[in-house]
Amino acid sequence: MSSLYTLDRLQAAIATHPDHWRPLVFTNGCFDLLHVGHLRYLTAAKTHGKRLVVGLNSDRSVAQLKPPQPGQPPRPIIPEQQRAELLAGLKPVDAVILFSELRATPLINALQPDIYVKGGDYTPATLPEYPDVIAYGGRVALIQVEIPTSTTGIIQRIRGTGQDTI
Repeated sequence: MSSLYTLDRLQAAIATHPDHWRPLVFTNGCFDLLHVGHLRYLTAAKTHGKRLVVGLNSDRSVAQLKPPQPGQPPRPIIPEQQRAELLAGLKPVDAVILFSELRATPLINALQPDIYVKGGDYTPATLPEYPDVIAYGGRVALIQVEIPTSTTGIIQRIRGTGQDTI
């Protein structure tokens, strides 16, 4: 089972047992309401290396990234510790680390994952972390979105303001 790590603890674990961790895959996001799209994405991300670390946006950073919209509840819906525990319990996830910044760049620079994975809705030009990953010799993998499900869509459906499909 995976665990919630601090940066120091995760760096120490990787340095002590690099063969256990590398090639290291890293991804990040809010993961507010977990859905099948998240699971398929994380499963696909794990195939790119030996271990998958998920950087999880803190409650504060989610609130900044997803400001309140008219008729929508404030985000996140699920508190960070609960989101972290859910992610840590998923089979493809080996470690979860919370971060408060708006971008994962500080974590990426500290961990220097071999492969940084994001959804296929990004391109190298629209991915803010891309230059940092390339600068230290890492690789970026973009995963095609299999099921176009979103937390916002789920919220809209629950509230009766969205489409019938999630």
